[in-house]
Amino acid sequence: MSKRIAVVMTDLFEESEFIEPKKALTEAGHNVVVIEKEQGKALKGKNGEADVSVDAAIDDVKPSEFDALLIPGGFSPDILRADDRFVEFAKEFMNSKKPVFTICHGPQLLITAETLKGRDVTGYKSIHVDIKNAGATLHDKEVVVCQNQLVTSRTPADLEAFNREMLKLLK
Repeated sequence: MSKRIAVVMTDLFEESEFIEPKKALTEAGHNVVVIEKEQGKALKGKNGEADVSVDAAIDDVKPSEFDALLIPGGFSPDILRADDRFVEFAKEFMNSKKPVFTICHGPQLLITAETLKGRDVTGYKSIHVDIKNAGATLHDKEVVVCQNQLVTSRTPADLEAFNREMLKLLK
């Protein structure tokens, strides 16, 4: 069954952490919707390798319209967590137990949403202390699946495992 996947990101996202999961999701028949502040805006990746068009503005969507949430890494999650609209959007997915997939620095948005307490999580090395301080149990491994809802990974090197577990959870 096809699912509708929200992707929250802004400029300076890590290209591979968006492109590869999006490819895996669309090849599995899912609909991927990129959400940022402004619909139609062209987002620039942090390595200058990709331009991605925004499908919907955050003010025009609700978590209830989606089946899952993807948060790519890079500098994007740190930028987004300064905007309460994105924090609340992510928080609603976590609180309603909808699938959330995040890699690298992506957990920063969930840290700000205060939704990681008691969770099993991984992420990029530089945010390990932040993950622990958020009350999560840190696991330094390629992919961590928590409570059949949250899938986290550390770096682009983990994308194969990340995509596998993401797709498994959506079945």
